Amino acid sequence: QVQLAESGGGLVQAGGSLRLSCTASGRTFSSAAMAWFRQAPAKEREFVAAITWHGRSTNYADSVKGRFTISRNNAKNTGYLQMNSLKPEDTAIYYCAATTGDIATTVGWYDYWGQGTQVTVSS
Repeated sequence: QVQLAESGGGLVQAGGSLRLSCTASGRTFSSAAMAWFRQAPAKEREFVAAITWHGRSTNYADSVKGRFTISRNNAKNTGYLQMNSLKPEDTAIYYCAATTGDIATTVGWYDYWGQGTQVTVSS
């Protein structure tokens, strides 16, 4: 079992930065692939970024490539999403997710989810 808790969301102006954290409890986090998804009002949850358990491979949605960076520190049981050059269209609830499988971009692939943290980008 893995329990996930996101933090670091908030209100920021367009062009600004935020760093989200995903703190995990449970003994399998260090061997679990991790991802970030987001869900804007009236929209489906969408893939943002993913990282393998060892951190050597990552994958990004085209909409965030070059602006967001996913990383993790297994010693601290924590994953991160550094978000730079934020745009109003990045406004959403951001969720971290984990799976004991490989990384993927689909919601249904992930077994464990946090409760989400709100990110609001003003224009």
